[in-house]
Amino acid sequence: MGFEDMNMRNGRALSDQWADSVVVRPRTTEQHITVHKRLVLGFAISILTLIIVTVIAIALSVSFERCAAESSGTLAGNGSSNKSSQSRDRSISHRVSEDGQQPWRHLRLPATLRPRHYDLRLSVYMDNFTFSGEVNIEFECVNSTKFIVLHTDRLEVNKVLVYSDSKKTGVMRIHRRFYHQPNQVYVIALHREMKPLRTYKINITFEAQIENELLGFFRSSYMLYGERRFLAVTQFSPTHARKAFPCFDEPIYKATFRVSLRHESSYQSLSNMPVETSTSDEDGWVTNHFSRTPRMSTYYLAWAVCNFTYREAVADNGVVIRLYARPDAIESGSGDYALHITKRLLQFYQDYFKVKYSLPKLDLLAVPKHPYAAMENWGLSVFVEQKILLDPDVSSFSYQMELTMVVVHEICHQENQRFLTDVLHEVMLLDGLASSHPISQEVYEATDIDRVFDWIAYKKGAALIRMLANVMGQPVFQRGLNDYLMTHMYGNAARDDLWNKFSEAMQREGKVINITEVMDRWTLQMGYPVVTISKNDSLVNTVTISQEHFVYDTDAKIRDPELFNKSFQWQIPLTLTVGNSSHISGETTIWVSNRTELHRVGHMNGETWLLGNINQTGYFRVNYDLYNWRLLIQQLMTNPTIISVGNRAGLIDDVFNLARAGYLPQNIPLQIISYLSQESEFLPWHAASRSLYQLDKLLDRTEDHSLFSDYVLKQVAPKYHKMGWPTTFSDGSFMQAAYHSQELQREVIMLACSFGNKHCHRQAVSLISDWISSNKNKIPPNVRDIVYCTGVSLMDEDVWEFIWMKFHSSTAVSEKKILLEALTCSDNIYLLNRLLNLSLASDLVPDQDVIDVIIHVGRNPLGRHLAWRYFRQKWDILNSRYGEALFMNSKLISGVTEFLNTEEELNELKEFTLTSGGAAAPAFARAVEIVQASVKWHTQFEQQFYRWLRKAPDG
Repeated sequence: MGFEDMNMRNGRALSDQWADSVVVRPRTTEQHITVHKRLVLGFAISILTLIIVTVIAIALSVSFERCAAESSGTLAGNGSSNKSSQSRDRSISHRVSEDGQQPWRHLRLPATLRPRHYDLRLSVYMDNFTFSGEVNIEFECVNSTKFIVLHTDRLEVNKVLVYSDSKKTGVMRIHRRFYHQPNQVYVIALHREMKPLRTYKINITFEAQIENELLGFFRSSYMLYGERRFLAVTQFSPTHARKAFPCFDEPIYKATFRVSLRHESSYQSLSNMPVETSTSDEDGWVTNHFSRTPRMSTYYLAWAVCNFTYREAVADNGVVIRLYARPDAIESGSGDYALHITKRLLQFYQDYFKVKYSLPKLDLLAVPKHPYAAMENWGLSVFVEQKILLDPDVSSFSYQMELTMVVVHEICHQENQRFLTDVLHEVMLLDGLASSHPISQEVYEATDIDRVFDWIAYKKGAALIRMLANVMGQPVFQRGLNDYLMTHMYGNAARDDLWNKFSEAMQREGKVINITEVMDRWTLQMGYPVVTISKNDSLVNTVTISQEHFVYDTDAKIRDPELFNKSFQWQIPLTLTVGNSSHISGETTIWVSNRTELHRVGHMNGETWLLGNINQTGYFRVNYDLYNWRLLIQQLMTNPTIISVGNRAGLIDDVFNLARAGYLPQNIPLQIISYLSQESEFLPWHAASRSLYQLDKLLDRTEDHSLFSDYVLKQVAPKYHKMGWPTTFSDGSFMQAAYHSQELQREVIMLACSFGNKHCHRQAVSLISDWISSNKNKIPPNVRDIVYCTGVSLMDEDVWEFIWMKFHSSTAVSEKKILLEALTCSDNIYLLNRLLNLSLASDLVPDQDVIDVIIHVGRNPLGRHLAWRYFRQKWDILNSRYGEALFMNSKLISGVTEFLNTEEELNELKEFTLTSGGAAAPAFARAVEIVQASVKWHTQFEQQFYRWLRKAPDG
């Protein structure tokens, strides 16, 4: 399953780590700025995702094949999933789905047939966006049946022939054939039964449209030298291969594939495997015949027809890596860095997983639009352009080179650092909602599958795997993972298969931990716990540790007692240390299984503080008694480096979210950030900025908002004035600082401009004025987006028009994204409305960016009501365009509604949800809960919050 842009831009949105932006709000004009975070780190993480995402998905039982061993249309209890793949195959072979002789009415395919091989031949007509095809499927009969039930969706089936490969070979008579739309299946009823253990073949010819959508076999376009050009590409995960050819479109039905693509010779075609042979017709058409694939599920099959060019590299193991993109992007070198780093990462992952990359080639395809940031098709990984094309003029050279040099040797450390803010902190925002869900969910029909593949599954899954790896130790974790991969290579697996391998690896080390029992608590229950640690006054050197289900809206427990009366308890690997002003002890691990427990720890006195969840390796929040919080704050003020960087970031994230949910007084998070002037690391600043932007969107329409913004500026000012802006030389070049220094400088500048620092505004205006007058970009790349947005918000309409002109003339993907987001910063309602209309009703804004335009206009306080109204007015159009891609719909809904926080806006949202939910109902439910919690916060905590600010000491 691919990844979608749902990053929470420094606290401004519940959105993906790949959609890299941060809201910046110039105080004087109430504007927002969106900053393009580092493409390369996202790309590096996405490559990791492409290698291991299938393991995680299978391990956490989020895929549809979890149901394979059960009766059609239902799921047995979770305990049935811990069978080996052999036992699952036996259960499949004995599952009879011919109930009532109408197997097409079941939500699952009947298990009477098992595909072995597909021979798929397609002719692609790019002039009218249609394709015709012929598929020959070789399959085995498992149980006697007269019915062949296949998935199809929007295909016009023309001819069907069924052959027997038994001793009595020949065409089998077809009684009737028809399409059953509710389950997207095509049914062929034979005159006589097919017999078990025999092999048969079915030949189907069909045709369909190459849709202007985002799933199945769809088309996209781009501009090249003033001419619009088209391409067609596939996105089959999770259930959309059926839109391109008749197939057994469930992950359990693995087979091999041989693909042939016929098209005009002006185009080229790609697929999972290399081209084996190529033939040309007299009419100027070419047919590429691709090699046979390994055994795999239908959703990993992929192909593309385009007229791209490529750059090539060869990995140390001989694997040919090619990056395909628009010719102008290849010519400019935009794909060079991704190609170079992929070569090194491929070797790194082979060394880590001890599994050789088994295909002869790896193609990376950069496409203008795609429903996800990336899709890990085997041998042909597809990326949306913005996530793989690195514009040399936008991203600093030193950043590229530094990351290149360290990425292989330091990737575990770097990803671990950014994992905290970009993955862990983000998913805990979502999973702290009462509308959350467990990772392992019951899937009853195909339409449920898209709902299952959300960020709870992916990011929480990654966070739990990280927690488990820390408990086991990296070497043992790697051995268990390697055993799992080797055992189930090319086969099917369930969640417990992975847990069992991990348990076996632990046993070989002399450690007996039932990993299944531990992890079931985390995967079968929604949400996560808050662990409260406090000193026990009556027992020496003893702490009381309790756990409860963390929920932002605690009233939800009252509204839905049936849900919250369930026994939400976890087996928690709590790492704990004690420290004082000059010393910190080694960490110990305490397993917390009960609601309340007592544990002895090291020597404690009145000046000793407790610190739990070291480096935030655990998937839970930690709270303390108020005295311990004061000791921790005092430690940060006097000597912050006693506490690790990861824990400093974790303390900031925990304290803001605990206060937001009412677990702590509102002044505690405000007090903790008063140490920031002494903070020299990027990660704690990044965690603080995300939390501050979250607060800002709550407060920016309140009468006393200036109290909050002034307080933030007092904390930011010392570091801002110390670090300054990037140095620009007279020739337009820039002094290149180390990567982490650049990131920290950028974060501090962003906060200063956001909350209204006048010097910051003057500097941004000066830079953009020089740029406009010289028509040469002399703005440092790492602050370019801050400058653009600040300039648009503070200067006149001519600046907006200049940015608009630059947007149209630019061919650099990242630059275009920055320019487009800057246009949403205007304080001119007419221009914002114009941008919204142009984005949806013309080809001027790429389809991939329309959602971002609407969201970013909504992040502008002056555009908030405009975007909210526009969203409701255009919902039918937006839903028809993006509705099937639930990731994108969810991103749009959360992005447009996240700034709503009044009772009136809540009522508007509820009313709209009643009439417009449909498939997007879960996303709307989350939006309602978030807005409801915001309204509640104003009622319960706003006065307390401002009361403390009025009394707060300077600085």
